[in-house]
Amino acid sequence: MDKNNEMNTGNVEPQLTQIRSLCVYCGSWSGIDPSLEAFARTFGSACAARGIELIYGGGGIGLMGTVAEAALEGGGRVTGIIPRSLLESEPPFSNVTELVVVDSMHERKRQMFDRADGFVVLPGGLGTLDETIEMITWRQLGFHDKPIVLANYRGYWNPLLTLFDHIVATGFAQPDSHDLYTVADSVDGIFERLTNGTPTGTAGLQTGTAAQRLGTT
Repeated sequence: MDKNNEMNTGNVEPQLTQIRSLCVYCGSWSGIDPSLEAFARTFGSACAARGIELIYGGGGIGLMGTVAEAALEGGGRVTGIIPRSLLESEPPFSNVTELVVVDSMHERKRQMFDRADGFVVLPGGLGTLDETIEMITWRQLGFHDKPIVLANYRGYWNPLLTLFDHIVATGFAQPDSHDLYTVADSVDGIFERLTNGTPTGTAGLQTGTAAQRLGTT
């Protein structure tokens, strides 16, 4: 992948006709790679430029705070949803367009789901992983058909993709479970996946070996 182009949002396309809001899952920490913050900022700016509302966990720290701040700076609408119990450990970003304080993590997840037309998963930790697996599972069970895109920037999600391959290979999921989500390694790629909905299986990402090649530098 061309390092000079991996952050480029390209020419801003008209607002996606079916995607008016995106739920972004990402870390409340920033990680050890400073380029992750730049990637999150670029994604937030791209959402604003496309007129897409950002739905996120409401925190003002880590990648969550970065992506929300960038969307707001770009003139976008940002809705943060945070449980009351996390107000101290994850201080909310007070400048968001709308801050919704809920009583439980379950209500937070439900409201994020209800308000979003699709899901984008940036790098994050166990909470991000929990939310991602839940949305993939809900789609598998037919509870929704909203697009889910794993933002595999610099190969961050390669180990997870390899695990998915292992689950299929050992007979605990059907091969078409790969079609429940798509994978992109750039901001442009995220919006292309949201527009085209190319299943990961048809993109050649059905094996761990192929997954290891995606997003590497």
